[in-house]
Amino acid sequence: MKWLITGAGGMLGTDLREELLSRGEDVVAAAKDDLDITSHDDVIRFVEETAPQIIVNCAAYTKVDLAETEESLANAINGSAVEFLASAANRVDASLIQVSTDFVFDGSSSTPYEINAPTAPLSAYGRSKLIGEHAAARAKKHLIVRTAWLFGVHGPNFVEAIRNQIRKGTNPLRVVSDQRGRPTYTPHLARAIARVGLLGATGIVHYSDEPECTWYDFACAIHEEMGSPTAIVPVSSDQFPRPAKRPAYSVLSTERYERLTGVKPDSWRDGLREYFERRTG
Repeated sequence: MKWLITGAGGMLGTDLREELLSRGEDVVAAAKDDLDITSHDDVIRFVEETAPQIIVNCAAYTKVDLAETEESLANAINGSAVEFLASAANRVDASLIQVSTDFVFDGSSSTPYEINAPTAPLSAYGRSKLIGEHAAARAKKHLIVRTAWLFGVHGPNFVEAIRNQIRKGTNPLRVVSDQRGRPTYTPHLARAIARVGLLGATGIVHYSDEPECTWYDFACAIHEEMGSPTAIVPVSSDQFPRPAKRPAYSVLSTERYERLTGVKPDSWRDGLREYFERRTG
């Protein structure tokens, strides 16, 4: 199978490329300098020249807070560009896999979000990703993979942010305890995308690692791996205001993924341990 990965130089794109190559797949990895996904002509030309069977769009605008003042840019990268990829996919009869987010939900649920749950994003970032979902659906063969709370060794992430704060001597370290989700190690997500892609799945699939926790719980696990004496203090979201509003509860139900693949999601604690083994700097 021939795959095209856009955003291949990023955290998820790098891990997906490694996962697919380990499976013996044919991979075209297009980083930002290789392909401007916001250019319709460039996208059409590149896809027609490479003629992939599966396109995975890992390119994204992910600056959640900055998106509140850069919504047009976020929409261009997370929305319009996906429409270009869908059009190109249709031209070469390829499947389009669009990576989306838990931020398309408003967080008012108290049970894990199923794939058909109503969307109601609270932020500009969430709105831009929902536009991207609608755009991806214009591909005749498409799969939307929603995920959450990504961390991996090839990009900035929450784990490294906490590590840096502890290294700088921040004590106590205040972390919000009233937002719940499921952290996801990007090599685990890459494996999940490869599985559902090779199965030819369409529609929407949720994947995130297990179990659910709060950002405070996640920070405590990072603290534990580091063996740091730093105190971690739980605070409310109101005590830690950010430009973009976050969903209080964004746990994704992975029931369809488990049914399609016959595989349970991986453990983010296992991913966190591997992260520390790989990123010792």
